[in-house]
Amino acid sequence: MYHFFVNPSCIQEKKAVIEGADARHISKVLRMREGEKLIINTGGDWEYLCVIEKIQKDRVYLEIKEENEDVRELPNRIVLFQALPKLDKMDFIIQKAVELGVSEIVPVITNRVVVKLDAKKTLQRFERWNAIAKSAAQQSKRNIIPYVNKPLDFKNVLEYTKDFKHKLIPYELERRKGRLDIFLKKISEDEDIAVFIGPEGGFEESEVEAAIDAGFNSLMLGKRILRTETAGLAVLSAIMLYLDA
Repeated sequence: MYHFFVNPSCIQEKKAVIEGADARHISKVLRMREGEKLIINTGGDWEYLCVIEKIQKDRVYLEIKEENEDVRELPNRIVLFQALPKLDKMDFIIQKAVELGVSEIVPVITNRVVVKLDAKKTLQRFERWNAIAKSAAQQSKRNIIPYVNKPLDFKNVLEYTKDFKHKLIPYELERRKGRLDIFLKKISEDEDIAVFIGPEGGFEESEVEAAIDAGFNSLMLGKRILRTETAGLAVLSAIMLYLDA
């Protein structure tokens, strides 16, 4: 069943309305009809089973049939700090990270990032990335829409994460062989988790050392080298399965 987010002000007693792009998507793309059912959520634990009463150009009017509390979020805030990859890889990373339960995604400019974004491109990407996050949240029936932040540089990431309880930075040249399972066992409910993933060329050694000095745990993700678009999703998958157990 299709799932949409609405502003709380769009719900009045047993009636609700979906407006704008989502309304057009319902009528023009999904081609839903009056009498069909869908689910709406206001960004919390409660969701509403609705029946479509009327479809207009930019509005879909609904009757609420059921209200149910359904908590689908992980018990911890997880923020993915992803060094900007080339081409459209960031779109894929955002979509899958949202499906895996991340709370926020922060694009990062590290020394080996080759992507160059001016102010116009940054705004365009920012809007696109948040649209992708919303779509992925609806598809995976999240209770919230994870936020995609504007890009930060490396030093600002260290400042941003200074109060995080758990901080992880996978590094392919890590010699101490830290283990992800040991890292996971230290996590308690409601503690913030930061996952910092490098670009295609990897982190510079000086960056990893600076991150460790700032409280990050450096570890390898097995014996194989993972691409930047794979590494973060591997970590997030492990965290999701551990916290959902």
